[in-house]
Amino acid sequence: MKEIKVLGSGCRNCETTARLIEEVAAERGLSIRLEKVTDMAAILGYGIMSTPGVVVDGKVMHAGGVPARDKILQWLG
Repeated sequence: MKEIKVLGSGCRNCETTARLIEEVAAERGLSIRLEKVTDMAAILGYGIMSTPGVVVDGKVMHAGGVPARDKILQWLG
């Protein structure tokens, strides 16, 4: 099971990113654990300066803007 964190303030792009990740995982029949992180100190701890950020299994994969669907597919394997 992939552990995915969406980092951001809860803005529209952050919500869209989380929803898109959930949709792609569901379409592929993959189990994920999705966490939304809104604490700015935690976000900065990942070195994210532009949100939304996405962390997959502890590795920063994306920062700034809504990621493309094909990018999410690559993260999920």
